[in-house]
Amino acid sequence: MLAVSDVAFAYGEHVILHGVSFAVPRGHIVGLLGPNGSGKTTLLRIIAGTLAPQRGRVEIDGVSVTAMSRREIARRISVVPQETHSTFDFTVEDIVLMGRYPHLSAFELEGPDDRAIAYEALQVTGTRALAARTFATLSGGEKQRVVIAGALAQASDALLLDEPTASLDLGAQLDIAALLARLHRDRGTTMVVCTHDLNFAASLCAELVLIRQGRILAQGATADVLTPANVAALYDVRADVAFHAGAKHLTVVPIARA
Repeated sequence: MLAVSDVAFAYGEHVILHGVSFAVPRGHIVGLLGPNGSGKTTLLRIIAGTLAPQRGRVEIDGVSVTAMSRREIARRISVVPQETHSTFDFTVEDIVLMGRYPHLSAFELEGPDDRAIAYEALQVTGTRALAARTFATLSGGEKQRVVIAGALAQASDALLLDEPTASLDLGAQLDIAALLARLHRDRGTTMVVCTHDLNFAASLCAELVLIRQGRILAQGATADVLTPANVAALYDVRADVAFHAGAKHLTVVPIARA
């Protein structure tokens, strides 16, 4: 459903992306891995339509994102940013109901159907009990689950997640990983996940795209791409990569700088 074709982008003289191409089939979870400054977040913004590529195109079911209105894009793609801050004292219910805005006309208020969708999203993410709380009072893990609930209420075809476990404690990281895995299993949700956590990516993503200095280093099935040689080429780090019987996925143990 999602195709990135020969996408290039630069900020002035500083080139960020050099002809990046990959596809995300409907119902798949694809992980974007790469060091800081590799262009991952810029690429997510281009996919989401908030930046226009200077070359190439992003298509959803064959339609260019640049040909869509912001409302049309929001009905197809939901974004879960790395950090979400609320300037006002919105409640959790308010935050999740904002996900319904792309489906409302100007000045239209949320109706019973919109509220039912929002409450279902709260229920699915385990945040229904937090509905009356103000967003600012939540923990990092609770905030991330609420933002994911808002993305679900948006009822888009795909989720783009930028570092969904960043700055979370170990328990919250496991909670987010389990939530995303359940959404994929139960709803077939299509996801593009940008992350630095190789073990998180290995546990969740069937396919990976490795990006360094704005170029794709490798892409394909996680079992084929997540290798010691590719980890060394991507991060300049020597690492052990092995299947963990208890975790039931590949695990990466960094050893030293390569």
